[in-house]
Amino acid sequence: MPEELATVRRERWVARAGFIAAWGWMILAGGGGVVLLVERGPWPLTNGWFALASGLAACPLTAWLARRFLGVTLSGRARFAAAALIWLAGQIARRAGL
Repeated sequence: MPEELATVRRERWVARAGFIAAWGWMILAGGGGVVLLVERGPWPLTNGWFALASGLAACPLTAWLARRFLGVTLSGRARFAAAALIWLAGQIARRAGL
């Protein structure tokens, strides 16, 4: 029984840490993306759009809305992978000068 309790506590801790990290990324990347869009404008395609999309992909609110209105459950790993790939695409676009 104590091993099961330790496992449950560890899972809760990891879930809370992931939740905090997801909101942190939303604030950091999403907010930074908005700032870039305000400073540089929306056109041409800037890395501000990529940062904003990366933040929205990681946001727990996005997952809740998808489950509530679309009936689609998005795991934390899937959201993190999507956010990382969007961020990577933005870095590639920035370095390529697009």
